[in-house]
Amino acid sequence: MGLNLDNKKAVVAEVSAQVANAQTIAVAEYHGIEVVQLTTLRKKARESGVYLRVLKNTLVRRAVEGTPFAGLSGELVGPLIYSVSADPVAAAKVLNDFAKTNDKLKLKAGCYAGKVLDKAGLQALASIPSRDELLAKLLGVMQAPVSGFAGALAALAKQREEVSA
Repeated sequence: MGLNLDNKKAVVAEVSAQVANAQTIAVAEYHGIEVVQLTTLRKKARESGVYLRVLKNTLVRRAVEGTPFAGLSGELVGPLIYSVSADPVAAAKVLNDFAKTNDKLKLKAGCYAGKVLDKAGLQALASIPSRDELLAKLLGVMQAPVSGFAGALAALAKQREEVSA
C-alpha cells in the first residue's frame, strides 16, 4: 500500500533531518536479500550509529535537494537501501562489510564531502579505519615512548638494587 501525502512529507522530513547531520551517504541495491539477512544488516547499522532504511527514491531526491548530497540524485534508480552517517566512514563500512558476506547486496554509489563516489570509491572509503580506531592507534603511539621510558627506569632501579645487595 502506498503512502499518503502526509506520510510522504513525514518521511522526507525524517530523511532531511538525518541528511542535515550526515557526512556520508552510501547506497546499495538489495534485490533478493532475505528478511533475516536484512535484519542482521540493520542491527549492525544500529550498533555503528548508522541510519539505514529502504526508501522510495523520489522521496530521497526531495530530501537531498539543496544539500551537498544533491549530486547523488542521478544514481537513485532501482531497489535501494540507504545508509546515512555522521561518521565519514561508518555508512560505507556497514554496507561494504555486509556485501563481502552477501553477494545479493551490491554497492552502487555514495556521496562524501559533496563528491559522488562510485562503487570503487565507496569501497576505498570503507577501508579507512574509523575515528575510534585512529584515536586508539594515536594513543598507542603516544604511550609507547612514555611506557618505554618507565620500563627503562624500572630496569635501572632493579639493576641498582642488585648491585647494592
